[in-house]
Parts: sequence; structure tokens; C-alpha cells
Amino acid sequence: MGTILRWIAGIIAVIVVIILCGLLFIYSGFYNVSATYPDSHLYAWVFDTAMTRSVQRHAAGIKVPNLNGSGMYEMGFAHYNSMCVPCHGAPGVPIGHVGKGLRPAPPELVDSASDWKPNELFWITKNGIRMTGMPAWGVTHSDQEIWAMVAFMQKLHSITPDEYRSLSKRIPPAD
Repeated sequence: MGTILRWIAGIIAVIVVIILCGLLFIYSGFYNVSATYPDSHLYAWVFDTAMTRSVQRHAAGIKVPNLNGSGMYEMGFAHYNSMCVPCHGAPGVPIGHVGKGLRPAPPELVDSASDWKPNELFWITKNGIRMTGMPAWGVTHSDQEIWAMVAFMQKLHSITPDEYRSLSKRIPPAD
């Protein structure tokens, strides 16, 4: 019985030391939180993995409506062009000043939107991603508007820069 108690006491001691070291690290100010300081590979992997798994889990039960419905593409373009381009860019439109200053850097959705399922894009757009600069557009936009953005993002990779410029001349920005 004494060996088991010493073993348990040792485990508790290790846990206490880990907690104290963690608190020392947090209160030391050692970790650089500057958006200009590059993330370590470990931090980037942990955050990206946690974010991806969280989105997949929370978006799993979301039913995807018909994304080819009347006006979805145009409405989605109007909202994407107004709200997403400054951080994510568009075909022929580079990421803007705001997006260049964010860390982690926002993905260029021309390349990466097709990596996500429609329900996942909806969840991300509606709920945002904490500590990335990605806002929760569901606070200010209806589900229909968000689904329209998803409909547009799903086709973003196949739009040429000339087609995007033509759309921006034809479709007024969303409010």
C-alpha cells in the first residue's frame, strides 16, 4: 500500500510542477504575442489541428441547402466582395493591408475554400475563429446571406481574374 501511495504522491507532485511551470511561463511574459513574430511550427500545428477538428465536429450536423438556387451566387459575390476580400483576397485581387497584418495569416480562399465542405465553410463564416481576426458574421448576417457566401466560395477557385473584375462591375457591394 505504501508503494502505491508514494507513486500517487509522485504523480501529483509532477502535475503540480507542470502547473507551476505553466503559470511561470504565462506570467513571465516570455511568449511573444506580437502579430509580427512568426509562430513556431509546433504552435501552428497545434492551433491548425485544433481548429480543423473543432470546425469538423461542430459543422457535422449542419444540413446544406441548395447552393445553386436563384441569386445565391450573385448575393454571395456581393457579400464576399464587401467583407472577405480585404483579408482573403480574390481572383486577381491580393490580400489587403488588414489581412497582411494578421497572424495567423488568413488563407487565400481562391486556393483553400475548396479544402472545406460547404457545412464547414458555413460554420466558420457564421461563428468566426477565435484569436485569428476571423469575425463571426452570423452576428450581423442571416443564414441565407452566409449560405450565399458559401455558394460563391465553392466556385471561387474556378473564377478567373477577368471574370471577378466583371462581376465587381456588374454586382453592387452588399451593405
